[in-house]
Amino acid sequence: MADAASVTVPEGYGILYNASLIVIGVLLLLCLVRAVRGPRVTDRLIAVNMTGTLVVILICILAFLKKEGYLVDIAMIYTMLSFLAVVLLTKIYMGVCRKRNREEHGKGGEPQ
Repeated sequence: MADAASVTVPEGYGILYNASLIVIGVLLLLCLVRAVRGPRVTDRLIAVNMTGTLVVILICILAFLKKEGYLVDIAMIYTMLSFLAVVLLTKIYMGVCRKRNREEHGKGGEPQ
């Protein structure tokens, strides 16, 4: 006799994957809030990087749930684009920082 509370293994995995999608979705929203609010530029860069990582994880879980292999290829491409975007944003930020430091130290002499 089957118990009403018994869950088969595939159903259990389905529940686990759906719960993980919900948790990762909430974490994704929190990362987006951090990317907007800051308070520093480095916090925003890390939040953008984390957002990219969470999106790749979401795509991979969906690929497994839907049994669609092409989604893994999309996740790999998105990973490369996300990495390049974070590297580019970091280089831009470092250039702005260096320019600001040169202007401060050039006009005022020694930094305090």
